[in-house]
Formats: sequence, C-alpha cells, structure tokens
Amino acid sequence: MMDVTKYGIGYYNPPKTEYRWVKKDHIEKAPAWCSVDLRDGNQSLIIPMSLEEKLEFFNLLVKIGFKEIEVGFPAASETEFRFLRTLIEREMIPDDVTVQVLTQCRDHIIRKTFEAVKGAPSAVIHFYNSTSVAQREQVFKKNKDEIKKIAVDGAKLVKQLADEYEGNFRFEYSPESFTGTEPEYALEVCNAVLDVMQPTPDKPMIINLPVTVAMSMSHIYANQIEYMSDNMKYRDSVVLSLHPHNDRGCAVADTELALLAGADRVEGTLFGNGERTGNVDIITLAMNMYSHGVDPKLDFSDMPAIVELYERVTRMHVYERTPYAGALVFAAFSGSHQDAIAKGMHWRAEHNLHEWTVPYIPVDPTDIGRTYDADVIRINSQSGKGGIGYLLEQRYGYNLPPKMREHFGYAVKDLSDHEHKELTPPEVFQMFQQCYLNKTHPLNVAEAHYIQKSGIFAVVTVEKDGQQREFSSMGNGRLDAVSNAIKVGTGMEFTIEAYTEHSLTTGSTSQAATYVGLKWADGEVTWGAGTDNDIIVASIKALVSAINNK
Repeated sequence: MMDVTKYGIGYYNPPKTEYRWVKKDHIEKAPAWCSVDLRDGNQSLIIPMSLEEKLEFFNLLVKIGFKEIEVGFPAASETEFRFLRTLIEREMIPDDVTVQVLTQCRDHIIRKTFEAVKGAPSAVIHFYNSTSVAQREQVFKKNKDEIKKIAVDGAKLVKQLADEYEGNFRFEYSPESFTGTEPEYALEVCNAVLDVMQPTPDKPMIINLPVTVAMSMSHIYANQIEYMSDNMKYRDSVVLSLHPHNDRGCAVADTELALLAGADRVEGTLFGNGERTGNVDIITLAMNMYSHGVDPKLDFSDMPAIVELYERVTRMHVYERTPYAGALVFAAFSGSHQDAIAKGMHWRAEHNLHEWTVPYIPVDPTDIGRTYDADVIRINSQSGKGGIGYLLEQRYGYNLPPKMREHFGYAVKDLSDHEHKELTPPEVFQMFQQCYLNKTHPLNVAEAHYIQKSGIFAVVTVEKDGQQREFSSMGNGRLDAVSNAIKVGTGMEFTIEAYTEHSLTTGSTSQAATYVGLKWADGEVTWGAGTDNDIIVASIKALVSAINNK
C-alpha cells in the first residue's frame, strides 16, 4: 500500500530569493559536451559491451563530434583499464579529443588511475567524493569537516601526481550526491578543492555538480546552479559542469534550466542510458537546441545509423517514442494530423520556404536521415484521406482529386481495421491499383475512333461478357463522346461528375494519370483512374474503371 507520509523534501533551495535564469527564454549556445556512454551507459547494461564493441562505440562518438569522452573507471575494473590502454596504444584518440577517467578520492585508486592514462594525448582526471547529508550520516558516518578533508586530500594527491607523471592533464571534481547536499556546504567543499588546484583562465578546472539522485523539481536545480556559479571562487577559471540523472523523468528539463542558470558543460549519454532510470539524453538536449536554431556542435544527420549501432552493441532498444530518434516520433497515424502535415508540406513547397513551420513536426526529418513518406505518414485504421493521398503522391506520383481521396481513404481504413495492422506504402499502392486503376472487367473499350463534325463523333468498340459490339455517339469532346456511346449502347445512366489529369511525377514523365468520377441514376458515385502515354487513352481507361466499379 502506498504511504506518502514517509517522504519529505530531501533537497535544499539555496539562500537566494531572485534568480536571473527565469528571465531567459532559450539556450543561446551549445555547452561543452562529454559523453559518458562508455562509463555510465556501459555499467548499466545486463551484458556489458565487449572490448571491440566499446572501440566501435568510441569511434561513433568521435564521428558525432564529442571532444570529451569518459572511458571508464580504469582503477576499479580490469576491463576498463584494458580498454583505455587499447585506445592509447592503438593511437585511436584524435588530437582534438580528450579522454576522461573517473576515480574516487582514495589514494591507491588515484595512483592507479594515473598509471592507466599514461601516454594519452589529453586526459581529464575526474575525482569525486560524496557530500550529501544521507551519505555523510548513513554511509561514511563523518561530519562536514571530515568529508571536506577527503575532497581536499584527493585534490592534493591529484595535483602532486600530475607533476610527477608526464602527460597533458586536466582536472574535474564532483561533490557526488550534490542535490542532497546543502548548497552552502557544497560551495565550501568546491572552493576548498579549487584553493588546492589553483586553476587559471588558461588552465581551467571542471567543477561538476551532479544530479546523482533527482530529488526536486527542475527549477530548484537551476537555483542551485546559479547560486554556485555566482559564489564559486575562480569562476573565470572554472568550467561549471552538469551530470543529471533521470530519477524523476526530468533530466532534460534539469539540464536545460541549469544551462540557463550559468552552467558551461554537460555530461550525459546518447539515449539517456545509465544506472537506474539513466542519465540525461544528449540527443534530446542537442536536438532541442537545434530546433531553436542553435548549432549543438554535434552531428546527428544519420540518426538511423546511430540507433542501429547503439542497439547492436548495447543490446538496448531505443523506444519508438524516444524524441527525435524513435521509429515513430515523426509518424502520424491520425487523419487530422496527416492532413495538416500534408497541407503544410504543400504550403512549404508552394512558397519556397527555407524556415521549417510544418504542423506537428518540430524538425525536418531529412535533417537527421529520415524520410517523409516512410517515417511521417503511416497508414492504419486511424488514418485520413490527407495522409493516404499524400503518401500516394509523394511515393508513387498519383494526386487523387479530393472526393476520390476521401473514397479511397475509407477503403484503406476498412482494410487496416479488418486486418488489424498498419499498411505499408506498397500495400496501399497495390490496393489503389486493385480498386481503381486500368480496370477492364467486365467492360472494356477495345478501340475508339473519332471524327470531328460539329463536335466529336466517336465510334467505340466495347467488349462485354465475351462479346464485342460497336457503338457510336456525339460529344463535346472525345471523352464525352465515348461516354455517350457507351451509354447509348448499354443503356447505362450516369454523368461525369469529376475529371482531373496530370503527368506522373515518378517513372516515365511522358505518362499521364487521369481520374474520373461518375454519378449514377441511383445517386451512387464511382471512381476510376487510368494511365497511358496518350492522355485520351488514359482518360478512357479511367472512365471504364469507374464504370466497372458500379
């Protein structure tokens, strides 16, 4: 049974009453990005990545554009030690990429960490200790001064070993469980570490303020970040970093508001993978910036390939509704959505727009390697005439008149409902062909000849029930004359209610597509479509198809 009374606040709002970040409406520039996929995103897997899989993932991160990549906890894991040594010894780390290694503020672990990074072209030594009230009281059983001493002693050893070892080192400190720490005390510990490390603008230090466990609403974290940014020593020599976890489902919001509040850097994973509910999803963050016209400095132009590699090496699944990357995030099944998207796409083409304003679709799918016809318009029993018509037009070149589109839409929805499944574009096109296109049974026009005399006189050879008969009649045009001849010869009663034509936009550009709607004496309307290199022949095929649909 749920019992809300056992839960308290557990977090701390800093001693400040007014915040500048609330007046900002968007992030103006990309932060420095650090991928922790190979650490946090690997340790959470049921089956951790193999060495070769980690190397492949590392190369993907480099290709995307990450300049800082955390490669593990080499002092605590032989597998991670070997991975780091392989990167260094195979010279796989580009000159403009820095690897990051994690270590607790413990003497022997810090020393082994420096052994692990020996020879790396550039490395961040990331040391940390936990500072929260819960950790101090329950885990370490130490007071504030004793916890601060762990951080200071760790900083002193890191600085000492950096002088002893050859290498290009940068430094990062995290007060782990920052969100459960009193902001004034977290500031005191960070400033004490900075006093030891003595960063300068030329050699800045990273101070990382992690949401180790999410405890508050996102605006509280932003308040904490702005407080730390405003009061931290050596601020012009500090890169203020974020490492949000997603316990409350707010990691993206936490990060975005914290960037407004003054943070400079973000640690996260591509799809938010990490222990418990995971880390912040960098793809969502970066693409959110992209959708606001801010260059995220990361390349997600081939999202399907990124998803494929990620799923293969991690054995995780990118949920279909994951923002930007999920298989269905651009998919519209709803008829009203499909209609709006189709009209928006036509509007964009007609007005030659550069700006992206299409309803329901926040970014152009083609920017990230997706396509309109396969990814945006999806057909099932919820679909509408707009989406079905748009799919036929974009994929196959058939631009059905509105009433025919509506008629076909109901037929498609009925089939999807009956089959209880989504219909693929080829299945929709096959159904269009079967329902309307070039139908020759039970009636067909084998030949038609024309004489122009006060209008058009047509002589038509009609095949029906295995017999050929010749009929003739006058008309205003060739199609009208053929239509009248059929009516005279067969006794059928109909009028041509609709006729449209266009060149097909796929396949041979000389092919014409025509559509005919017939209204019968009993009020029923039937539709037909025809294609041929000759527009008159195509029109007659459409007429015959509409007759055969009675």
